[in-house]
Amino acid sequence: MGGTLDIHAFAQMMEARRATGDLFKVVPKAMREPFEHPRNEGEKDVKEKMLEAYRAATLAIEEEIATQTERLVKADAVLASAKPTKKAENDKRVATNKVAAAREKLEEMQAHAQSDGFGRMWPGQFAPVLIRDHSTGARMIVPARYRCRLPGWTKAMELEKPGTYNARKDKLHTVWKKLFGYNHGVIVARRFYESVSLHRLQQRELVPGERDIPVEIRFEPEPKQEMFLACLWRYVEATDTEEGFYSFAAITRDPPPEVAAAGHDRCIIALKPENIDAWLEPDPGHLSAMYAILDDPIDAYYQHELPEKR
Repeated sequence: MGGTLDIHAFAQMMEARRATGDLFKVVPKAMREPFEHPRNEGEKDVKEKMLEAYRAATLAIEEEIATQTERLVKADAVLASAKPTKKAENDKRVATNKVAAAREKLEEMQAHAQSDGFGRMWPGQFAPVLIRDHSTGARMIVPARYRCRLPGWTKAMELEKPGTYNARKDKLHTVWKKLFGYNHGVIVARRFYESVSLHRLQQRELVPGERDIPVEIRFEPEPKQEMFLACLWRYVEATDTEEGFYSFAAITRDPPPEVAAAGHDRCIIALKPENIDAWLEPDPGHLSAMYAILDDPIDAYYQHELPEKR
């Protein structure tokens, strides 16, 4: 689609992860691995910054293991004494769980991005997004966080309303009006995941006394194909306390019958390949053309199943 990797933006994103120590939390492994084998000087720079972020994140995990191990030892000593306490029982439980979780993170570092989970993108994580640079008109692939910070919002305001990883199509002319018609992007995906109520998935009502049980299901288009998902983006300028970064939201619509029957009330919008050029170069004076594109997604049936365990 003519996009050029914005290597500077990727390097900045990795460098910010060194400062925050959240590399494993916000950058999916499938997005990190390509830089392990750089092809040019720009990618070598990204790799160097990524390794620095690895070290910072690893150190934080190892410190967590040491802290919780010390907590566990103290709890065991109290429980073995003549006066065991409820607090010691709780400390042992919490410390054991935290040590196990931290060691699991360390093990993940050595694994390859082959299983279903490593290629997934969660709200708050970064993903490669194709955009059009306003200053040059060039198409760029940038790392953007999957939760859009709306124009005029502060970090605190975003934390109060964390649902902006999706942009409802029926809200584009209101909530998203400063981005719709201006900042359009595309992400590539092969499947998407949704949390639904078990009884809705089974197409039945809750029985008296039954609690609502959420289950996660995976949707894939049939015929199988890469989906070019419509999204809106915004660059958040750096402040004294936060790095600058791209952020985005995927646009959603009312679900097709098969998604609704599976128990979910929204669905991503997969653009037809022939509409991508027009989508990436919107005219805010002719939004009807953009709505027409969104109203004409790919012709696919979204089959669903429970995702595989990692």
